[in-house]
Amino acid sequence: MGFLDVIWHGLRDSFLMAWEVWWALVLGFAISAIVQAWVPRRRIEAAMSGSGARSVGWATGLGAASSSCSYAAIAIAKSLFVKGASAASALAFQFASTNLVWELGLVLWVLIGWQFTLAEYVGGIVMIILMTLLLRLFVSRGLESQAREHARDADGGHVHHAAGEELPWRERLTSMRAWTDVAYNFRGDWHMLYKEITVGFLLAGFIAQLGNGFFEHLFIHNAPAPLPTIENVVIGPVIAVISFVCSVGNVPLAAVLWSGGISFGGVVAFLFADLIVIPILLIYRKYYGTRYTVRVTVLMFVTMVVAALIVSGIFSGLGLIPTGPRPTRADIFSSIEVNYKLALNVLGVAIFATLFWLTARRGAADSGHAASGQPRHAQH
Repeated sequence: MGFLDVIWHGLRDSFLMAWEVWWALVLGFAISAIVQAWVPRRRIEAAMSGSGARSVGWATGLGAASSSCSYAAIAIAKSLFVKGASAASALAFQFASTNLVWELGLVLWVLIGWQFTLAEYVGGIVMIILMTLLLRLFVSRGLESQAREHARDADGGHVHHAAGEELPWRERLTSMRAWTDVAYNFRGDWHMLYKEITVGFLLAGFIAQLGNGFFEHLFIHNAPAPLPTIENVVIGPVIAVISFVCSVGNVPLAAVLWSGGISFGGVVAFLFADLIVIPILLIYRKYYGTRYTVRVTVLMFVTMVVAALIVSGIFSGLGLIPTGPRPTRADIFSSIEVNYKLALNVLGVAIFATLFWLTARRGAADSGHAASGQPRHAQH
C-alpha cells in the first residue's frame, strides 16, 4: 500500500469510526450538560470538605454528574482541593468524572459492547475504593498539606461553566434560560474535548492500518495464566500514556486494541489510564509540585492495574468476558448506510446544532421573564 493510500484509508477509517458513535457522543454530552446545568453543586462541594468516606462519596457522585473532560476534571479537583477537600476526595472526583459518566459508557457500548461499559463503571468504583485505602502509603499528611499550599499559588486551568440560577424542575423544562445554561455547558465540553476526540479517532484510524500483526508483538498470548492478563493490564496504561489521548478520545483506540488481541483486562486498564497521560502529568506538576505528582502518579498507576485485574477476575468468574469472535476492522469502522444509525446521526446533528444555536442567544428570556443581561454562568 502506497503512502497516499495509507493516508486515505487512515482518514476514511477515522471518519467511519466517528460516524459509528456520533449520536452516542452528542447524546452523552447533552445528558452531561443537563446534569451540570440543573444539579446544584454548592452544597455538594461544601459536603466534600475534609476527609472520610462521606466526602469521598460526595466527590464520586459529583464526578459522575460532571462531564468526561479529563482536563476539566483535574481543574475542578484542584479547586475543590484548595477549598479544603481531601486528596482522597479530589482524586475520587477525577476517577468518577472520567470513568462513571454517560458519554463514555454510551460510546463504549456502541463500539465494543455493553460488557466494557459495565466493566468501566464497576472498575471506576473499585479504583476509588483502592485509592482511598492506599493513599496514605504514598502520600503523607505533610506532603498533602504542601501540595495544597502549592495548588493555592497555581494558575487555573480548564474550567467548566455552572448554572448561575436555580429554577424549579418543571420550569426548567420550558425555560429558555435553563436550556441556554445547558447549551453553554454542552458547548464548553465540546470546546475542551474536540482535540482529544479528534486525535483519538485519527490515531485509531491510522493504527488500524498497521494490521493485527503489529499488536501480536506487544501482547502475550500463549503464556500460562494469569501471565497474559498481568502483562496486558500493565502494557495497556503504558500505551495510553504514550498515545497522549484521554477522556472519550481513547475509546476508539481501545476498540482497535481489542480487535488487535489485547485481553479484556488490558482494554479496561487502558481506559482507566486517561488521567496519567503526559500532558496531564505536566499539569499535576504545575498544580501540586514534583514530589506529590510522582507519588500520586504511582498511586494511580498501581490502582488502575490492580482494579483492572480485579474487574477481569470478577467478569471471568461471572462469564461476562466476551468469548465470541472479536470485532473485525470492518465491524469497528463500519460503513454509511440508510438505516437506523443514519436516523440517529441526523438526530445527533440536529441536537448539536440546536444547542450551539442557543449559545448565540445569550440573554434570551422566557415570555414571563425580562432579559437580565447578566451572564448565566459562573466559573469554578
